[in-house]
Amino acid sequence: MAEAPADLHRSAERVAAWAAERSLVLEIREYAEGGARTAEDAANAVGCQVDQIVKSMIFELSSAESAESDELVLALTAGSNRVDPDALAALAGADRCGRADPERVRSVTGYAIGGVPPFGHTNTLRTWIDPHLSSFEVVWAAAGTPRHVFPIAPATLLDLTGAIEARFTTG
Repeated sequence: MAEAPADLHRSAERVAAWAAERSLVLEIREYAEGGARTAEDAANAVGCQVDQIVKSMIFELSSAESAESDELVLALTAGSNRVDPDALAALAGADRCGRADPERVRSVTGYAIGGVPPFGHTNTLRTWIDPHLSSFEVVWAAAGTPRHVFPIAPATLLDLTGAIEARFTTG
């Protein structure tokens, strides 16, 4: 089980501060040494189902007219689901969608891949959320690092992210 940290990592502190500004106190936990590299690892560490793990995945959208990315978007998915890039592109009104470059993710969100939280980013991103997450009372999301997580009600997550609930996954 993840432990409540005495001193938070500065990235986790930023996530907690962002939530506190919105009157939400997060119960941030830290994984034991080694952390969690997969949704399955994370679920085992916190003692929940794999689908209660929120994967915060950043994608680049592009159009047929441009070889460059037009925009980064956030897809919040249940742990065992995979994003269907064509479905996400269609929802976003783009021609193509692919995983974003790690350096660009950090510059746009303020967080490294593996620890991207669902909210509190440096820049506002259009966000879609997997409806499967709403089938749980509590889900667990990254808190700014690959070793920090927090529990949250899906309705609160939806409210804080301004996400659009839509089907864009396979799983």
